[in-house]
Amino acid sequence: MGSSNGVSEAVAAEDVYDAVDGAELVDPMKPRAIVGSLLGLTFRGRHLARRSARLGLEAVKITAGRSDVEAAKNDWRFKDEAWRSNPVYHRWMQLYLAWADSVMGAVADARLGDREADRTRFCLEALTTAAAPTNTLIGNPAAIKRAFDTSGASLVRGVRNAVDDARTNNRMPRQVAKNAYTLGSDLAATPGSVVYRDEFCELLQFAPAGGTTFARPMLMVAPQINKYYFMDLAPGRSFVEYAVSRGLSFFAISWRNPGKDQAGWSLDDYAAAEERAIDVVRDISKSDDVNLLSLCAGGILTAGLLSHLAAGSDTRVNSASFGVTLLDFDTPAPVGMFRVAPLLSFARNKSKSEGILEGRTLGAMFNWMRPNDLVWNYYVNNYLLGEDPPRFDILAWNADATNLPGRLHGQFLDIFQNNQMVKPGELEILGSPVDLSKIKIDTYVTGATKDHLTPWRGCFRTTDLMPGDSTFVLSNAGHIASLINPPGNPKAHYFAGPEPNGDADAWEMEAVRQEGTWWEHWADWASVRSGEERKAPAKLGNRRYPPIEPAPGQYVRG
Repeated sequence: MGSSNGVSEAVAAEDVYDAVDGAELVDPMKPRAIVGSLLGLTFRGRHLARRSARLGLEAVKITAGRSDVEAAKNDWRFKDEAWRSNPVYHRWMQLYLAWADSVMGAVADARLGDREADRTRFCLEALTTAAAPTNTLIGNPAAIKRAFDTSGASLVRGVRNAVDDARTNNRMPRQVAKNAYTLGSDLAATPGSVVYRDEFCELLQFAPAGGTTFARPMLMVAPQINKYYFMDLAPGRSFVEYAVSRGLSFFAISWRNPGKDQAGWSLDDYAAAEERAIDVVRDISKSDDVNLLSLCAGGILTAGLLSHLAAGSDTRVNSASFGVTLLDFDTPAPVGMFRVAPLLSFARNKSKSEGILEGRTLGAMFNWMRPNDLVWNYYVNNYLLGEDPPRFDILAWNADATNLPGRLHGQFLDIFQNNQMVKPGELEILGSPVDLSKIKIDTYVTGATKDHLTPWRGCFRTTDLMPGDSTFVLSNAGHIASLINPPGNPKAHYFAGPEPNGDADAWEMEAVRQEGTWWEHWADWASVRSGEERKAPAKLGNRRYPPIEPAPGQYVRG
């Protein structure tokens, strides 16, 4: 990406969401959503009038050159020197910032309820960020300079990029260059084989990195809405590669990307598929039980399956790790703004009628939760500056969206709306009422300091819902960036503390910052629970489940 917009690829990567654990509920750029938010504020006329008066006074000061309004140091939109040296641009920037601050400040003044305030901020942030002068050619001095320097070639490239995105990317600015990576060589490249396949998933077994492996295998359960390889990115940044290097006997479920013919797939179907995968892993590894690592929405599935197994005193799972998984949806979170009956009913009916929730639609909705970084940044870069999108592995994965079956989507909405996972008996999986208090195996739970989807205190709650011995680790960065945190990253750190006792604030007070990545901490924890070391198998699979084809298989390409 060009440097003119001031946003580095690494920073952009930390802001990428992973379209998971959510639903298409509202489009903030629809005029009715923004108008509704503005009308909601007009009913608090006293607060709005006071803000308007302040804005008028500030506008007079700006016009007279006496205002001290300035952009934040990390605001990439106003990095160009012209915003400080050119009096016209400087005043334009100040007027915009004062207006945006006034609009967003009115939400705080109105003292709305938490969810109404979140929804209003969501829609109005879409409005204020869209109105930034830097989103126009005349209001973007860097783009004007680029056009002069290239004799207009940058504008031609920008138009070409915009037309291509309108045709092939759902009218959203592309976050990563097309065809920048090849699965199996650049991404999802950890050696392995598909050793089992059914209509729901493929099971991948990864080749040992050394002469020995631990006896008890580890099975990774990815979210149903994402392809598994966000944990198997480019070599050197792959969690799977790292886990194998630590001697873990590592397997992963790669979910099939469903179409409309799979609209009826349900939680029971996915739970049964996970249970079958566990049995295949046990058979290949000659182990009575397995360890599980479940991520995001995959953790919801695993928690339900573990409850089912516990109900039958089934001991096929020895321990479970949960990465940025939210089970208690009463936890305050920005996504809670959608937890209102009309929106949920609309989303439920739409996915039911269409058969699936398209992954790209879901991804677009989450991009609008951070419009400056995940929409307008790329709009400016691709269209106004005429640059190609960056080449970055996590962005390539994020653009490789998958669908969610309509029935499963409806069940997730019910869990979200009624908080069913934490209410014993409210939900059944495989015929067993879900009761997380019955799960008494060891658990390892991670949260992320900047997670906007599954706030870390909500993740911490999992340690209280399952009464077995639990370890909690708080990683730096956001929802997905916290998971992709390889050793050697100078910014990587995490917090480890005492055994959780149900009080997140008390745990935080005693937690100690550790340099490095939680990967190392987790691998130490997992190794202790993986049995003895033994000679690594010479071949993958076994006689009953021979290798079908090399990893990453077929389903990840769908």
